[in-house]
Amino acid sequence: MTLIGGTQGQLAATQAGDLIKDTTDASFMADVVEASKEVPVIVDFWAPWCGPCRQLGPALEKAVTAAKGAVKLVKIDIDKNPAYAGQLRVQSIPAVFAFVDGRPVDGFMGALPDSQVKQFVDRLAKSGAGVSPADELLAMAKESLELGDPGGAAQAYAQVLQMDPTNVKAIGGMARVLQQAGDLEQAREVLELAPPDAKDPDIDAVRAALALAAEAPSETAEFEQRLARDPDDHEARLELAKALAASGKMHEAVDELIESIGRDREWNDQAARKQLLTIFEAAGHMSEVAKQGRRKLSSILFS
Repeated sequence: MTLIGGTQGQLAATQAGDLIKDTTDASFMADVVEASKEVPVIVDFWAPWCGPCRQLGPALEKAVTAAKGAVKLVKIDIDKNPAYAGQLRVQSIPAVFAFVDGRPVDGFMGALPDSQVKQFVDRLAKSGAGVSPADELLAMAKESLELGDPGGAAQAYAQVLQMDPTNVKAIGGMARVLQQAGDLEQAREVLELAPPDAKDPDIDAVRAALALAAEAPSETAEFEQRLARDPDDHEARLELAKALAASGKMHEAVDELIESIGRDREWNDQAARKQLLTIFEAAGHMSEVAKQGRRKLSSILFS
């Protein structure tokens, strides 16, 4: 019985060694980057003097072992191996990063309760089946927006950007949340993270909204007075629509432009129609503003 028990213990230790290991800066590429192309790898940056690290380490090991090979854990003592901790901008420990397909996709700082550690590992384990943690966070952000919780969406987008500052979906989503909250300067700064040729509906929408705001007059009274005197003053109506759109009154802006198109659709090389399309893009092509605006435009063009 002693022999059998000893053999079982050796087997368990071997299996744990396959899933959990210490590594160095010299072995990081092989143990983390290359290994994560086969199975998700969690990297735990720690140090012997760090109390929270000693609390988190066993919880991570337990959760990884329970995942039965769906995830691996690599532990790095940053006192002896500071290079990759520096590259990943580790400011405090414990710091945990999840790698999938050779790049970081998720992570957290500080010790978490065992239940949250297990959730983190379980979520990463699912990514091995084709759903990355970043994709899950993006789905959470979308759901938060649908539930009217822009703060929750911003938090999810921020988590994605923390791990992958080049994620176009997260850049567009975060910029969109900021733009809709009226923080155009922050939205502009977030957009600067995106490549100039990035293709994403949210990025296109925010860029259009920023363009509207940049060229819009700040007051509407002058143009309203001009239209009261002359309803066919298309320039005044166009400027009024720009001001309304820039202040978030998209439906009112659309109505003014539809009115202008109905009166003279060819005025100034179809300037009203072009401005209308910009508003549709800023609001989002699947938004109610765009849907209702397209119906109203069709009723005029095909009547």
